Amino acid sequence: CTDKANPDNVDRRSVERWNHLIAHEAEKAYDYLTPGFRETQTREVYATSMNNRPMQWKGATFKRKECEEDRCTVYLDVAYALKMPGGVAGTVASTSTLTETWIRVDGEWFFLPK
Repeated sequence: CTDKANPDNVDRRSVERWNHLIAHEAEKAYDYLTPGFRETQTREVYATSMNNRPMQWKGATFKRKECEEDRCTVYLDVAYALKMPGGVAGTVASTSTLTETWIRVDGEWFFLPK
């Protein structure tokens, strides 16, 4: 049995959420959003918005976290590719470090969008 309140769960859940986005499964990533955010946007609207981005996410790697009580700032390296607009040939690929806020609600960690 795993302890849901364990801050290490935020490491796993942050990467799982990105893996769903990378696989164009934003409808599954939706379950990682805070309950409050989910009250403001339906699963369908979120999935359509996230699955139709011009950027292709390629991978996500957990780097580190800074936690206090029921809140963590999570740092992830996210690799992506972006087709250049306006007829410019090619795709630009890069990796960026993203900072995410995760909060613990009823013993489980959820991503809090900005």
